[in-house]
Amino acid sequence: MRYDADVIVTGGGLNGPALALALARAGLRVAVIDAQPAEARAEADFDGRAYALAIASQRLLAAVGVWERLAGQAQPILEIKTTDGRPGEGPSRFFLHFEAAEIEEGPMGFMVEDRHLYAAFLAAMRAEPGISHLPATTVTAQEAGPAGITVTLSDGRRLTGRMLAGCDGRQSGTAARAGIGRTGWGYGQTALVCAVAHERPHGGIAHQFFMPSGPLAILPLTGNRSSIVWSESEAEAKAIAALGDAEFLEMLRPRFGDFLGRIELAGKRFSYPLNLTLANAYVAPRVALVGDAAHGVHPIAGQGLNLGLRDVGALAEVLVEAHRRGEDIGTEDVLERYQSWRRFDSTALALGMDAVNRLFSNDNPILRAARDIGMGVVGAMPGLRRAFIRQAAGLAGTPPKLLRGVGL
Repeated sequence: MRYDADVIVTGGGLNGPALALALARAGLRVAVIDAQPAEARAEADFDGRAYALAIASQRLLAAVGVWERLAGQAQPILEIKTTDGRPGEGPSRFFLHFEAAEIEEGPMGFMVEDRHLYAAFLAAMRAEPGISHLPATTVTAQEAGPAGITVTLSDGRRLTGRMLAGCDGRQSGTAARAGIGRTGWGYGQTALVCAVAHERPHGGIAHQFFMPSGPLAILPLTGNRSSIVWSESEAEAKAIAALGDAEFLEMLRPRFGDFLGRIELAGKRFSYPLNLTLANAYVAPRVALVGDAAHGVHPIAGQGLNLGLRDVGALAEVLVEAHRRGEDIGTEDVLERYQSWRRFDSTALALGMDAVNRLFSNDNPILRAARDIGMGVVGAMPGLRRAFIRQAAGLAGTPPKLLRGVGL
């Protein structure tokens, strides 16, 4: 059978290029089907979108040749402060405070703007001869057979590979065409996303305020700017999203506070509904799901992209090792190794974030007292605090090689 690529990747966002680079640098041929026009996204002005990268994710980016193109545009996260609160009242006196000095690996993570991250991926893919990048193209059909899988593209072309990696998001066409169903529920919340410029320096500190209607994250960007992920009830968020910029800021200020001085919008505003969605399986014949295609989670703690990059590291390691042993990388037993590695971990983390959101997104006085005491207890125990930091940084357990900075 003639193969156009060893692995066909659908989805050119972030997980797709990361997987492609990991595989190509280990000697596999990869085709990346990207629905977006590459140049437009890579050259776009700042639009407010940014990601929190855990240390383990930063190591993976370094291992696949992306971090060197990105390091100068990343903001280190030096501290994290988490507390309960109500709009206009300020934070609770019980809080969690994590500092990078409590671990040996340096900053707990990095904030990176979407435009810089994608541009670095695009440049790295172009420099990698083992990758064929097909922008402004989608997959319209896929057919798995005993020796490979063939996809039909929106321009009529057909490509055949040994396996297909679905990195195409929560509404994954790859999963749907493979017959993989989903389980999940909505939170009755909407995320309002933007960035603000402020008078005072943020000091590399990330803040997470748990309000009764949902969490508010204030995440440091380069310069005197911060990324905002503000979760509100659906009805309230719809009304706020419809406001002009000045009125939007008036609604944000009581929640944001004045600790960074005067604030103003920097870039565009976005909103999207919040839900939990888990694929009922991560693999099907000749197919594996990665990132949001496998698990769409609440943005609390900013773990969505980090979860996806853990999938990337695990799938790349499984496929490369199987390829070197002479195995057919698209067979059920090979892909099951990936599912066994990742499904329990990502599902447990997704449900854990679901539980935290439900615990904190209310104004029940009994629950408020219990969670405030709980934060006080954790904050007073250095060993437990350190364990939380290492978990959030992706350093706990034995992560895939790429997330330890080890090449494949």
